Amino acid sequence: MKKILLLLTMVSLPTFASVSANVSIASDYIWRGMTQTDGIAVSGGFDYAADSGFYAGIWGSNVNFNDSTGEGNGAEFDYYFGYGFEMGGIGVDLGYVSFDYPGNNDGLDFEEIVLGLSMGDLGLTFASGVDGAPDYTEVSYGFGPIGVSYGQYDDYGDNLAISYGFSCGSYDCGIGYYDFSDDGYGGDEDAVVFSVSASL
Repeated sequence: MKKILLLLTMVSLPTFASVSANVSIASDYIWRGMTQTDGIAVSGGFDYAADSGFYAGIWGSNVNFNDSTGEGNGAEFDYYFGYGFEMGGIGVDLGYVSFDYPGNNDGLDFEEIVLGLSMGDLGLTFASGVDGAPDYTEVSYGFGPIGVSYGQYDDYGDNLAISYGFSCGSYDCGIGYYDFSDDGYGGDEDAVVFSVSASL
């Protein structure tokens, strides 16, 4: 059914736009250095991109914020759109992201306005939390298949990530090391995560 919907969407869009889909399974869902599943994560999404630079998409995953009781089990859906362009040799990305957790009554939903800058393999991202949500700043650099990033998340802590991507036959695989240093959130975390993904 999803393939049929995707096909219908692609037929109805102008030729200068593209629609893609992705699916992934990972040993853990790590976000800004912190586990979101405390175990296996299955995720996927759809993306729309136009030649003008406009893009939009939806992405979802299972989440588990309280493995001991099961009360934190649920889902996360991210809705986003933005516009990317180049100015003086610097890539600029202006976007909006809504993080939603359906059925959760703990007020976890939040939104961010994101500014991303890139020059070659160097990237800088600043996410401004809406309505009091914390801000996040990250700097990243790529060495071919190796990526390194360091981020600071207000009221939560700092995180370091080192990842390596490679092909597994018809699939894209990756392994990464993540280290989170607590700044009042509730505890330091570190993990090694393996993932397999596919896109179409």
